[in-house]
Amino acid sequence: MSEKTTAYIALGSNLGDREQFIKNALRLLAEDGEITVVRASDISETTALAQSGQPKYLNAVAELETALSVQNLYGALSEIEVRLGRERNGRWSPRTIDLDLLLFGQEVVKLPHLTVPHCQMHLRSFVLSGLCQLNPTLVHPVLRESIHELARRLNGTDFVPESHRPQLISVAGIIGVGKTTLALSLADALDCEIMLEPYDTNPYLADVYAGKKDLALNSQLYFLTARSQQLDSRALAPGQIVVSDYVFDQDAIYARRLLDTHQFDLYEKIHSPVAASISTPVLVLYMQDSVEKCVDRIRKRNRPYERSVGPHFLESLNSEYEHLFADWKICPVIRLPVSDFDCTCNRHIQQLVNQIKCYVIV
Repeated sequence: MSEKTTAYIALGSNLGDREQFIKNALRLLAEDGEITVVRASDISETTALAQSGQPKYLNAVAELETALSVQNLYGALSEIEVRLGRERNGRWSPRTIDLDLLLFGQEVVKLPHLTVPHCQMHLRSFVLSGLCQLNPTLVHPVLRESIHELARRLNGTDFVPESHRPQLISVAGIIGVGKTTLALSLADALDCEIMLEPYDTNPYLADVYAGKKDLALNSQLYFLTARSQQLDSRALAPGQIVVSDYVFDQDAIYARRLLDTHQFDLYEKIHSPVAASISTPVLVLYMQDSVEKCVDRIRKRNRPYERSVGPHFLESLNSEYEHLFADWKICPVIRLPVSDFDCTCNRHIQQLVNQIKCYVIV
């Protein structure tokens, strides 16, 4: 008797009686003598990923056991799609039923007609939430992360890779966490351009950190101007891979911490039109470490403008960053606890690069 493999499939329908099509697909799978439907997730409703105006989808995920090979299982899924009236009129066309093979054990398959794991499953919250219902500790064979962690990165949002956008990778985190070190390592590994914050050239920064609040707006506008010039949507080419050692949204975080009410009101009037013209990241790498260790790094590198940066200021920054990424919907966020990740270790950098390539069009 052939050994059985556990596989996971996604089911979707946005034409006709959508729920009945999903139930019929599960029934036909169960009637196949070489496939066992172990269990299925709840059915959820989502907006179509592309081509606005399409009917909404109903989606579910099912766990199967089968002695079929991966290609034969794919063939069985395709036959069921045909039996249920699936017409292939383009990648994003409406369909009575869509059966995608997500995972087949821990196998990695790359064929012209079939890629397993599904090449975009880690970008789909509706897929990952269904998988989390069935097996949240399941490990993705390529990303080597649990389904629960992959779902956390999306924060309930679905993403579609877009080759016409600059492929901006932004490193985020509080002062002293190691953003620049990581950004430099990644730019070297990816052989791409890097954008660094102009801390060393800001003529106001040291005085602001020393308590001269009358210069805080000058300092903040210096950073805002520099960041907007670097990330201007007209300055970055479509498809260009770029690593920055900051996320643009941190500009407002620092402004809230450093400016008084009058200064912040003026800053906001300037910030809003600038923010509308910048390129947003396709991936954020959020570095996390304790305030104590960040303070220690700041002391050791001994930059003149950082000498007055203390634990209280870093605690407030950390709280702001946590709030920012708790509701982040712009792109996936990979959290990097520095206790588990060493940005000076080539092995760790290569493992991260392998993950980045699943989120960024390289």
